[in-house]
Amino acid sequence: MKEVMAVIRINKINQTKRALADAGVSSFTATGKVLGRGKGMVDFRILQGAEKGQPEAIALLGQGPRLVPKRLLTIVVPDKMVEKTVETIIKTNQTGNSGDGKIFVMPVLDSVRVRTGQSGEAVIS
Repeated sequence: MKEVMAVIRINKINQTKRALADAGVSSFTATGKVLGRGKGMVDFRILQGAEKGQPEAIALLGQGPRLVPKRLLTIVVPDKMVEKTVETIIKTNQTGNSGDGKIFVMPVLDSVRVRTGQSGEAVIS
């Protein structure tokens, strides 16, 4: 089993939910608004304001990055579903612009269903 953790744009969550369901990913956890930033040093809201000629935004461009709101998805899938899950997230969220997100894949040693105590891959399928 693997955990696929994806940080995506807030406005892509509904499309991503539908795409994952269509790809056969039956369940996942979505964390509300999370904040973060990548390597980029630009706050896109300030940049948009500066492009519109707003003097306050132009003045703020040099003050460094701010944290950007995102969504965090946590998905545990069987090994055979990892590639399809990652491809689905990329296909749904890729715009070609900075801020599209990140995906991390990590091993999961075990899973346990609280209600029954059942463990192993059967818990996630």
